[in-house]
Amino acid sequence: MARHLAMAAQLIDEDPERAHLHALAASRRAGRVAVVRESVAITAYAMGDFALALRELRTYRRISGNDDQIALIVDSERGMGRPDRALEEARSVDRAALPTATRVALAIAMSGARLDRGETELALGELEIPELNPDLAFDWSPALFSARAAVLEDLGRAEEAAFWQERAEVAAAALGHGDDEELIIEDAYEELADEPEGIELAESELAEPEAPEPEGIELAESELAEPETPEPEDIELAESAIADSETAELPEPPENPEQPEDAEKSE
Repeated sequence: MARHLAMAAQLIDEDPERAHLHALAASRRAGRVAVVRESVAITAYAMGDFALALRELRTYRRISGNDDQIALIVDSERGMGRPDRALEEARSVDRAALPTATRVALAIAMSGARLDRGETELALGELEIPELNPDLAFDWSPALFSARAAVLEDLGRAEEAAFWQERAEVAAAALGHGDDEELIIEDAYEELADEPEGIELAESELAEPEAPEPEGIELAESELAEPETPEPEDIELAESAIADSETAELPEPPENPEQPEDAEKSE
């Protein structure tokens, strides 16, 4: 089952049909596991089978009790040609309780549903969320900026649309989206999990993300610590011992040493 899920994740971008077959194979072996039903839903969505995606997404939500795929549910309703149902699904969850990335994805999906209904101004309003900051780049920023640029383009506000599209491209470049090199990110948000730090975007150049300090530095330094230097008292004792040995006086010779007999005869 795990191997099929791994293959589904690996193939979903380049070959969604084969990825879906792997997800279905995993489902036949462990159909009551939430992540398996989630994989079937995501691969079905990638294939454009929105009815199957909706069914599997609802099953996943029922098993897991999570709303973290609500944006995909809304988009699948849109794919079925039901923007009204999409907006109803979006309003059925507490957006404040969602993870930030899920909340942003939901805003983009709701904006799309508004566009489907011909409500362009309301579509723009759906994107007016606190995460819309042109000076910071998070993982969700390129998609959010691009969505706003598209709505502004539909409204005929070309200059503003160009600005947000340019910010989307800058954010994607700063985050390394599209690079072939694999980027491994460790737990950088342990202390501030709800408020991750973004990459500040400069106007003239791209700000490089600060590399997180590797974990375990303190442990490694403690293991390789140099031997402790002797206490000051020990040093003083050693120095005094050396001083005493250097200044020790030799025994004085006798005052009137007797001359040997041979010496008297020589005189």
